[in-house]
Amino acid sequence: MTDAIKHRGPDDYGYFYGKGVALGHRRLSIIDLGGGHQPIFNEDKRHVIVFNGEIYNYLELKKELESEGHRFTSNSDTETILHAYEQWGEDCIERLRGMFAFAIWDETKRSLFLARDRFGKKPLFYAQFDGKFLFASEMKSILSDSSFRKRVDPDALASYFLFAYISAPMTIFEGIYKLPAAHTLTFTGGKVTTRKYWDVRFVPDRKKKESDFVAEAIDLLRDSVKVRLMSEVPLGAFLSGGIDSGMVVALMSEQMGEPVKTFTIGFGGTTGGYEDERKYARIIAERYRTAHKEHEVTPRLEGILEEIVEGFDEPFADDSSIPSYYVCKMARENVTVALSGLGGDEAFSGYERYLGFIIAQYYKKIPSCIRGLLIRPNVDMVRGGLSGGEWVSRIKRFVSSNMTSDASIYVDFLTKVPYKYQEGFLHPGISGSDDLFQSAKQKFIGIFDGADAEDPLNRVFHTDIKTYLTDDILTVTDRMSMWHSLEVRVPFLDHKFFEWSATIPPEMKMKWFRKKYMLKKAARNFLSAQNLNHRKQGFVGPMATWLRTDLRRHVHDRLSEQNLAKHNLLNHKVVRSVIEDHEMGRERNDTLLWALLIFQVWHEKYMM
Repeated sequence: MTDAIKHRGPDDYGYFYGKGVALGHRRLSIIDLGGGHQPIFNEDKRHVIVFNGEIYNYLELKKELESEGHRFTSNSDTETILHAYEQWGEDCIERLRGMFAFAIWDETKRSLFLARDRFGKKPLFYAQFDGKFLFASEMKSILSDSSFRKRVDPDALASYFLFAYISAPMTIFEGIYKLPAAHTLTFTGGKVTTRKYWDVRFVPDRKKKESDFVAEAIDLLRDSVKVRLMSEVPLGAFLSGGIDSGMVVALMSEQMGEPVKTFTIGFGGTTGGYEDERKYARIIAERYRTAHKEHEVTPRLEGILEEIVEGFDEPFADDSSIPSYYVCKMARENVTVALSGLGGDEAFSGYERYLGFIIAQYYKKIPSCIRGLLIRPNVDMVRGGLSGGEWVSRIKRFVSSNMTSDASIYVDFLTKVPYKYQEGFLHPGISGSDDLFQSAKQKFIGIFDGADAEDPLNRVFHTDIKTYLTDDILTVTDRMSMWHSLEVRVPFLDHKFFEWSATIPPEMKMKWFRKKYMLKKAARNFLSAQNLNHRKQGFVGPMATWLRTDLRRHVHDRLSEQNLAKHNLLNHKVVRSVIEDHEMGRERNDTLLWALLIFQVWHEKYMM
């Protein structure tokens, strides 16, 4: 099991064997290089821990624990967690500031305690079968047990195609589960018990002025960056050229005694007029005199698709996995730790779909007899990175749905399978195939409606935090970075910073249809107007064009009727329509096509 995840920890390994229990660990050495060997025991050997992640406030906790009489044998954050568990029990989790997945075995109680960090930056999977309970950082460790029978979970299959990823607690395999973010798990007496220990509460503070929030944003983000510079190995930063990564690099440059090593990605091949962010990244790199490196991604995917699929163990269709693969590879050749600007969009309202949601709410107020007249196929709605055709098709979706609820509006905006393909998309041999998409939507609607927030836009943020943030962007970041033995830290997702951001009124986050209004005001003295105002791209490439041009033959070969018949999970006629509609320009199906392509590669690698 540990050999299967050697890439996550190439520097060291260790094991504990007890009566009916075994713990294993692979280590990527960041802190206490000489003394952090795991597993780690407490003084009387009653408790033992294996841990993945970083605890940024461990020195403060260690000092407090020493005052309570605890004795330490190392300077590692791992040992601090163990003593914190001894002192405060399961409530110790609420004192930890950082990213983590860990397991503590209590020999006296014969119980296992698992925990995952608040946002799910670090993964944790588990399974119970044949009288065994297994857990691991990646599913490939569990799959190394030859007695596990691999079967595709139909609900997970629907979730994958509908949203391009599989939301927790499901995985593609029946019987393997993700421990959700901000949850603990206790296994004792053969029983599994899970508990949620944290959530974001959106309580807007309308007594503060904009200037108050701007000043606090800078101070709190500066502190969040500072604590993430803790390292005994070289560190750098991803730099996309946008506000989030730009602010991280700016604040790193303030506090480091040497130039920040920065890394960015561009795109080659047939781009169809697509412009990547290299020139904007260079502006920031030059301003802060960073040691800057670039890599150009081209649509030559031979061997890379298989490697990316192996990194995830299940189908995962966010095409940012390709540039993420390369930027992590480039970074690891120079550093062991990299900081990222992830989380800024969720904290400050940065996604295009947030703007779309606001527009849809205005449409709700327009009489239905007038709505259709306002949408014309030739309307020029090119705004913020979406083509006119894509904006028109999405707003048409709102109109045709009759605007039943805010939750339905947003979930429809997230779905990747247009209505015209949903009926019959999955093979009719799958039980309840036509109801699986609706069931997957209802789960997201339940998350939206269950948010601790009154404002609809805050409910949108909550939905993304609980789904897209954890199961998509943090997943791709963890898998592609750890595939290259690189640790990535995310200052915007410091839980203290994020709890503060949840007090900003949503009308200050997006003002007059301007996304990231508040963060842009905070960044004015750190970034140029070009960086603040250019169209957001990030590390997303021209996949829609590639699938029509450079990758066209690859798509047709992989998604042939003969290849689809190898699993009989998809309707080949509907798949053919998806391909033809995209190539003819009738629909923009790039995300769905990519999901189909990845699924086929995954099935051939894992199920055949």
